[in-house]
Amino acid sequence: MDRLYLMTVFVAVAEKESFAGAARQLGMSPPAVTRAIATLEARLAVKLLDRTTRYVRVTEVGQGYLQDARRIIIAADEADHAVVGGNAEPRGHLVVTAPVLFGRMYVMPGIIDYLRAHPGTDVSALFLDRVVNMMEEGVDVGIRIGELGDSSYRALRVGQVRRVVCASPAYLDQFGIPTVPEELTGHTLVVASSMSARADWRFQCQGKALTLQVKPRLVVSSNDAAIEAALRGIGLTRVMSYQIAPMLASGELKIVLSEFETPPVPIHIIHREGRHASAKIRCFIDLMAARLRADSSLA
Repeated sequence: MDRLYLMTVFVAVAEKESFAGAARQLGMSPPAVTRAIATLEARLAVKLLDRTTRYVRVTEVGQGYLQDARRIIIAADEADHAVVGGNAEPRGHLVVTAPVLFGRMYVMPGIIDYLRAHPGTDVSALFLDRVVNMMEEGVDVGIRIGELGDSSYRALRVGQVRRVVCASPAYLDQFGIPTVPEELTGHTLVVASSMSARADWRFQCQGKALTLQVKPRLVVSSNDAAIEAALRGIGLTRVMSYQIAPMLASGELKIVLSEFETPPVPIHIIHREGRHASAKIRCFIDLMAARLRADSSLA
């Protein structure tokens, strides 16, 4: 059997921790998967997988081979994509993830443009306010806000956002504009996504970090709700700048304490494929990168 084929089967079994799961992923029969693994182990004269009727686990020696096999498969895929070239028409299913509000406001318009431009594609959008394990959940492209902790992904920086404190003009007219973070303790505060009656708001003062423990009068479960409360003049809230970009442009909300903001947070487009990514992924990344970089609210 072809060595690259055997490696591909082994990687699938290792990642799925299941012969049946690998068979479904590869479109093979379970016996064919079993034969491929047996052939590979016989060729290498080592045991790559421990398996019982209840589980499949990669052995210690198999872990090293798994990493090498992944690199070889990626290199082979990149070589294939390089031969196909950059003019291939995007086709197939694309899975995209992003934070909920960012996805609705910035990613969804890009997805619509992408689908209109490439009729041979379809898209699943996972807008979730949690870090998605792209490999386990079958995600092709992710938009992440924040520093990246996993260097295994290919990342393209496309913008940045700020953490800002804001309120309605009516609230500020009635209760005054805070000039230093400590003055927030005398204001009505709205906090999103906290189960506690207290929250930490971080600032930067003369180059030094400042953490202010605030006691909100209103705690809500979503940023949408916190923004709505601020729009209705109940108090100040702290959100990402992109989340209130339309309200800032219309004058419905105003930012305060801007000179005490922490450093901007980067936005990246990430994916797991190499520099010769498939046409469906490459075209989507190019489209989204151009859109996000052109948006002044993300500069």
